[in-house]
Amino acid sequence: MLVTENLTKLFDGFKALDGVSMKVDANSLTLIAGPNGSGKTTLINTICGFYKADGGHVFLNGEEITNMKPHEIRKRGIARTFQIPHPLKKLTVLENLLVAVAEHPGEKLLRCMRCSSWERAEADAVEKAFELLEFLELDALWDTEAYKLSGGQLKLLEVGRALMSDAKLIIMDEPLTGVNPKLAHCILEKLVELKKRTTFLIVEHRFEIVAAYVDRVFVMVNGRLADEKSEAFREVIRLLCFK
Repeated sequence: MLVTENLTKLFDGFKALDGVSMKVDANSLTLIAGPNGSGKTTLINTICGFYKADGGHVFLNGEEITNMKPHEIRKRGIARTFQIPHPLKKLTVLENLLVAVAEHPGEKLLRCMRCSSWERAEADAVEKAFELLEFLELDALWDTEAYKLSGGQLKLLEVGRALMSDAKLIIMDEPLTGVNPKLAHCILEKLVELKKRTTFLIVEHRFEIVAAYVDRVFVMVNGRLADEKSEAFREVIRLLCFK
């Protein structure tokens, strides 16, 4: 699904990413772990086009997407969620999902004037949104403004918005931050079910919660991926387990 080859990112001469090469399998839940400042967020920002790589390559399903603009990468099937959710606060839960639909025909200048050209697409979008809300257990809140949701519910709303856009790969930056353990397990259980239809790459510090759910773990140390057999890899895992 996703491949990086020798990916490098410099900030004023400092190598925040130092030749990162990794492969993320389709329909998997993959974790990027590591201490603060190890380059985790820089890596996903570079993959998603928020930062420009200074070297190396990024491929999605065999197509090179290195240094494409974020909206171009988005159209190719990568959705990104952030550590702090950013919903449209005064829109309802349902409306937040509907605005995430990609390429809605009603957004075209000429087609929007003919209801027959977009009514079916809008009805299908609403049906899909309600199916997702039911799966995410947010259906009872469909007409609630987003600013009234709890932190955990906002994380689930972020997942729903990404799925509404038919993303092939969803990259999540610390999806469990500020979420109580019970709801954190609920979110991870949802991701495990959803990986039947999409792929997840997540950055997360709460290893003691997430470890049982992931298919593979990459550990970053000083801008590099630690070898799975190395002492650095084992040490980071030990620290995360007892954090």
